[in-house]
Amino acid sequence: MSADDTPLWLFADQLGPQFYGGEHAHRPVFLVEATSALRRRRFHRQKLHLVLSALRHAAADLGERVTLVRADSYTEALRDYGAPVLVHEPTSFAADRFVRRLQRDGMVAEVLPTPGFALSRTGFRRWAGDRRRFRMEDFYREQRRRFGVLMDGPEPVGGRWNFDAENRESPPKNGRSIGVDAPYRPREDDIDEQVRRDLDAMDLPTVGVDGPRLFAVTPAEARRALTRFIERRLPLFGRYEDAMMGGDWAMSHSLLSVPLNLGVLHPLDAVHAAEQAYRDGNTPLAAAEGFIRQILGWREYMWHLYWHFGPDYLDNNALSAETPLPAWWTELDADSITAECLRQALGGVRDRGWAHHIQRLMVLGSHALQRGYQPRALTEWFATAFVDGFAWVMPTNVVGMSQHADGGLLATKPYTSGGAYVNKMSDHCRACCFDPKVRIGPDACPFTAGYWAFVHRHQDLLARNNRTARAVSSMARLADLDAVVEQERHRETF
Repeated sequence: MSADDTPLWLFADQLGPQFYGGEHAHRPVFLVEATSALRRRRFHRQKLHLVLSALRHAAADLGERVTLVRADSYTEALRDYGAPVLVHEPTSFAADRFVRRLQRDGMVAEVLPTPGFALSRTGFRRWAGDRRRFRMEDFYREQRRRFGVLMDGPEPVGGRWNFDAENRESPPKNGRSIGVDAPYRPREDDIDEQVRRDLDAMDLPTVGVDGPRLFAVTPAEARRALTRFIERRLPLFGRYEDAMMGGDWAMSHSLLSVPLNLGVLHPLDAVHAAEQAYRDGNTPLAAAEGFIRQILGWREYMWHLYWHFGPDYLDNNALSAETPLPAWWTELDADSITAECLRQALGGVRDRGWAHHIQRLMVLGSHALQRGYQPRALTEWFATAFVDGFAWVMPTNVVGMSQHADGGLLATKPYTSGGAYVNKMSDHCRACCFDPKVRIGPDACPFTAGYWAFVHRHQDLLARNNRTARAVSSMARLADLDAVVEQERHRETF
């Protein structure tokens, strides 16, 4: 075997043509199902299904190019394969250390730069330079300029970079949905049936429930999912981007995070499709810009900061949050929860392994922040219980954005709120036995009371931040503050 036809080993999140096509289109492809990797953590059952389905569909689609090996470990599979392989940069520190060790041992011939993101890691390092503090908005604007997205020459289309202020509408009143067409739904096939049988036989330690496959796992499915979103759902995405509805779990969200994170959809394909929809007059600018900001801005930013901050970032715990995750949380026991917003969010994770970004940040994340859940354990939970959770995705999202555990390295303030925000942005509160306006007594909203208990606990820190100092001033005017703090210290019902 010559160096030019060295086989290409692909991980389960490297399954799109950007990884095995182009200059690599002539190479044999090596895929591994490693049982030890499936057992390493307690993953959501549907996440394991998606990963195995993606691997097996890739093997079927690539045909004779592929050798798919099922083994206890990657090392065992590579030793049995017997030939050095090429591999793209993996997506976690642990996997990167493992691949570099395999390279030293002669089982990996070369580690190639990953083609799975718009901006290379080298490009980010040049942008980061010697910056000590990072702002996503700065990064996002540079991304727009670099890739020429939603630009009119040197200026942003519409004269503004960011239309977030127009994307914060409350959900429609007196309705169960926003009335948008349903998202793309893949059809399960013989491969999915075999995956389900194999998972049953493996008896792996999982969380959540099994269910129909809801997300694209092949490049062809990803293209269909993207097309349906762009043509039928994107126009309403912006308006209700931050809204929550009990009867409409997907609303107008794209549901593209799984194919993006499996590598079967390239982020620039999604970005360019959204831009074209705007330029063709088929979607409002605010909707297109909001979606593009999520992909070209936030998602890319999280990927690069994961590597920039380093593996010790997970050790950050600036708010000294040491409360263990409760059993109802780790077991996804949504039926034991009384607060409707929390029950809906946790139920979505149990039933689908998914909840949208506001449920993650302003319900699940806000609750965890108020209750002081340990950030490393919380990050692990998000990475394993969510079908789109991978090692690189969650540290900056959870430790930095959600829990402010890095002390402000990523976000300028802790993101939490009382029940008034949930009441404004959802239809949950009218079906809840807790009252978002009440902070004392049996019907006191755990988010409203929990917010003030959190402000009280961290008042010195919050008073020094001009974005949160007003909350401390407001807290000082609460006549029942001591009672609220004492109540929340002993709260066991949520």
